[in-house]
Amino acid sequence: MPKMIVSIDGVVIKEVQLSKDRTSLGRRPYNDIVIDNLAVSGEHSVIHMVGNDVSIEDLNSTNGTYVNAKAVKKQQLQNGDTIEIGKYKIKFVGEQAAGGFEKTMVIKAGSTVAAPAPPAVAAAPAEPVNQNAAIKVLSGAAAGREVMLVKVVTTIGKPGVAVAAITKRPHGFVVAHVEGSTRPTLNGAPIGGDPITLKNGDVLELAGTQMQFVQA
Repeated sequence: MPKMIVSIDGVVIKEVQLSKDRTSLGRRPYNDIVIDNLAVSGEHSVIHMVGNDVSIEDLNSTNGTYVNAKAVKKQQLQNGDTIEIGKYKIKFVGEQAAGGFEKTMVIKAGSTVAAPAPPAVAAAPAEPVNQNAAIKVLSGAAAGREVMLVKVVTTIGKPGVAVAAITKRPHGFVVAHVEGSTRPTLNGAPIGGDPITLKNGDVLELAGTQMQFVQA
């Protein structure tokens, strides 16, 4: 099944499998693929799927829809094409290329996140390092609450204020700023768009709330 991989500044935000003939993309919550950013129109574009053919159509959006850096009104997608909407990049993975992926978890109704199968090697793949981790809230109304980091990508913070994404990788976890005018901090230092490796005990602060990264 073909899918779309949504990312910003190199950080994957969500991966959505295309299972319908028509998949809408925009800022409004009723879209199939929701991107909550002011650069994205309420109803920005729509993805059509007819058999194995997938195309994208811009819905007269304010900032336009780009495929491989070229503005388009409607265009058929090829495996590996990159759609650009504002600062967001959406990579199209065709059905054949997506065949090597297996479902791992559901991110919202009708959408699934997929992770690649481990590459074939002569020896058994090495065990991931310390994959049991959580975010513990230190301040605010939710102080004391722990959120287990079981998903590939976990977003934390307040949309429009400060949002960060924690991504699980084979050898640990990384954090990066996703959106918001107020940058979150890690141990007092502002977090940029480049992923930063998290260490046990690191303290994050987003929108005035402090939380600690805890790794077993």
